[in-house]
Amino acid sequence: MPIYEYLCQGCNSQFEYLIEGSDKAACPSCESRKVERQLSVISSPQSKTAGSGAPMPSANCGLPRCGTGGG
Repeated sequence: MPIYEYLCQGCNSQFEYLIEGSDKAACPSCESRKVERQLSVISSPQSKTAGSGAPMPSANCGLPRCGTGGG
């Protein structure tokens, strides 16, 4: 069950809605069904520390499948 972000065309309210089956989203403020699904942006944990000067984790785990491991 995905969660989508919506913008209500009636009252300009932004909200999230958990879609269950064939459910259609309705604005929790004005109950309008004239809503527009918005593009959701997912943040990654690494992006929060990238600008802080903290070292980023290495992709080398020491195993052959990691690219630079032995044997």
